[in-house]
Amino acid sequence: MNKVFDTQMMTRALQLARRGQYWAMPNPHVGCVLVRDGQIIGEGYTQSSGGNHAEIEALLAAGEANGATAYVTLEPCSHIGKTGPCATALAEAGVSRVVAAMQDPNPAVSGSGLQRLREAGVTAECGLLEMEARRLIPGFIARMTRGRGRVRAKLAMSLDGRTAMASGESQWITGTAARADVQRLRASSCVIVTGIGTVLSDDCTLSVRGAELALDVEATERALVRQPLRAVLDSSLRTPAQAHVLQGAQQTVLFHSPDSSIPIQLQGTGAQFETLPLREGALDLVQLLNALSERQCNEILIESGPRLAGALLQQGLLDELIVYMAPTLMGSSARPLLDLPLHVMADKVALQVEDVCKVGQDWRFTVIPQKTKG
Repeated sequence: MNKVFDTQMMTRALQLARRGQYWAMPNPHVGCVLVRDGQIIGEGYTQSSGGNHAEIEALLAAGEANGATAYVTLEPCSHIGKTGPCATALAEAGVSRVVAAMQDPNPAVSGSGLQRLREAGVTAECGLLEMEARRLIPGFIARMTRGRGRVRAKLAMSLDGRTAMASGESQWITGTAARADVQRLRASSCVIVTGIGTVLSDDCTLSVRGAELALDVEATERALVRQPLRAVLDSSLRTPAQAHVLQGAQQTVLFHSPDSSIPIQLQGTGAQFETLPLREGALDLVQLLNALSERQCNEILIESGPRLAGALLQQGLLDELIVYMAPTLMGSSARPLLDLPLHVMADKVALQVEDVCKVGQDWRFTVIPQKTKG
């Protein structure tokens, strides 16, 4: 086996996988390359939900794959969901060797796809560029291994750490490049979560706006195939029937307390309603994440005010914070980044900086809280 060539082909498969990041959910986005006699004969990546997996797309592109090697970023599936098992399809097509970057974390697969290939006489290997493959699908891995997806909070602040004026005015802290980056972040998310306070103060839409994505035409089309679910924490069901978050074909679920009845004006809006138990007088955030997992949400994006984001951080439920910092000052009376009452230095929250980059005139910080409850 030529390790250099194998690495080149898996790198190509990883590139293909990225094309499916906006529309493959709840499936993981996967890439596949079919090679025979040192030449690529077919390529594919995961189609939108219910469509072909990457391996099937590559087989269709190849037409005939007898004796080929398949490079795939995730172990071929062995179970029947909305589509048939890819491991069986590869074996029946005459593929002689399969190189997978990583084993599927889904307990329904978890090694059985590779085993099925081996039982069919196919050479099956796993582990090439595994870390790169894992970085592509962190939300899917999290949901399969711990029962809930990756939880990220998107925040925007001034240089002095403020998110809104005392009046609540907050548009716009950051520039157009940062806002386009946020649109791409939304497009790669399964659900956007906010609180009733943000709905009432901002009348937010929480949708992906194609004109602001700053992507090429093909990528924009993929990003708009599906809109993320909108989730509002509204314990007393105060969301106005005319709120933007309830408009359009995009689905919205209002999470409320057990003692709240659905107002007549909300019954015809098309919104979904789900009850959450209370914990210390507020909706239980652990149960919220469990409910979103049941809805197969891999990537959970929090776009809220300082109270909800702060509560998630305090309870150890945030995996990542994405903070956009604008080169402006908003003053000491403006609202803070998080509602996080700390009184002594020993209580400070340590953060691991994963990435810092310039986005237009703003800066984006990606950080991971170091003290989480898992």
